[in-house]
Amino acid sequence: MFLRKSLTPVYAKVAIGMAAMMAVLAPALAHAQEVEYLTQSNANILWTLVAAFLVMLMQAGFGCVEAGFTRAKSAGNIMMKNFLDFSVGSICFFLFGFALMFGIDAGGFMGTSGYALSGVGEADLPWSYTFWFFQSVFAATAATIVSGGMAERTKFGSYVLVSIVVTGIIYPISGHWAWGSLWLGDDGAGWLEGLGFVDFAGSSVVHSVGGWIALAGALVLGPRVGKYTEDGKAKAIPGHNIPLAALGVFLLWFGWFGFNPGSTTTADDTIGLIAMNTSLAACAGVLGAMCISWFRFGKPDISMTLNGALAGLVGITAGCATVSPGSSIVIGLIAGLLVVLSIEFIDKVLRIDDPVGAASVHGVCGAWGTIACGLFNTDGGLLFGGGFAQLGVQLIGVGVFFAWAFGAGFILMTVIKGVFGLRVEKEEELKGLDIAEHGSESYSGFQLFSNE
Repeated sequence: MFLRKSLTPVYAKVAIGMAAMMAVLAPALAHAQEVEYLTQSNANILWTLVAAFLVMLMQAGFGCVEAGFTRAKSAGNIMMKNFLDFSVGSICFFLFGFALMFGIDAGGFMGTSGYALSGVGEADLPWSYTFWFFQSVFAATAATIVSGGMAERTKFGSYVLVSIVVTGIIYPISGHWAWGSLWLGDDGAGWLEGLGFVDFAGSSVVHSVGGWIALAGALVLGPRVGKYTEDGKAKAIPGHNIPLAALGVFLLWFGWFGFNPGSTTTADDTIGLIAMNTSLAACAGVLGAMCISWFRFGKPDISMTLNGALAGLVGITAGCATVSPGSSIVIGLIAGLLVVLSIEFIDKVLRIDDPVGAASVHGVCGAWGTIACGLFNTDGGLLFGGGFAQLGVQLIGVGVFFAWAFGAGFILMTVIKGVFGLRVEKEEELKGLDIAEHGSESYSGFQLFSNE
């Protein structure tokens, strides 16, 4: 008892000393925390911008793929559409598309704030600028996918209207359902998010939307002159530059490392896994498409193999952060098989002329990648003990995105066709859109004319 009393003044002195020391150190600790926060915040901005730059490069990849898979006489028109998608699309997305996608939620259907980034506080502007730019290149990607399915026979002026509506209205509204909370948190959450829908980087949000609108456009336009015989048999119309298309695929593959890992919008330790899954799925897609084309056609078809790489990339985009590397190989392999079968089905059975396979690569494989989350997600996937709940939500999302994108796309194309005309005249198509729509040639002195 005496010992305890004798130590009491000592404890008191120690406590007083520690309190004094904490008072001295408190500003330093607060400063260290502030520095740590600013360092992470700036790293997030830097990483997200670098990723956005990579995704912007994908516009060049899409242009090369589309031009290479089609004929020389319309190559310039294709490049014009890719420039147009990014240019008019970015402005429309700034003025109203971004607000519809990420603004304050209105009943789970669309955003209602942030038009031209209005109402953003001064402190939030640096991140808002960065986030807008990152999302703008995604919007341009969705529009560019549409271009491929409508290649070689679409009026340029009418396509401008298509691009405006896709980037400004169709893509943002459905994007809000799945990604609305990414800017304002729960205030912007859409109804699919509330169900637990998973689409990390946009297999459905970006790719299926673009692919289904492309399918609607190709259906309303009708096939290119000479694509089908009188008895309905499909005829191949070879692309004019397969090496250019291959370069485009490599550019897209490279840009996808911004698309998928960049969707973290955070410089953290998850980026490596996402990059690994992305590349493994693309590799498996190449092998899947090559093997099935080899089996079906007797030769390993280069164009199908190139589309296999894109199919694997599209397929893994939804689950790149939520599946294992082994599962990513399976997802990519199945996507590679699916894209070949889908291209044949749309071309020969449905008799819809999709010159670059946009609906198959992005629509079908985007749907597959979204469904795959319900099967392969390490947390909640059916094959990993999660039951059917996640798979059911994913199937709902796939159905909703198809109904919205194809339905809205079909209405859009039909209205433009009826009011302004959607397709060029037959003579203009035979001459090529470079001459007919732009008054120039992509390859001077090398103008090609098609046989009817």
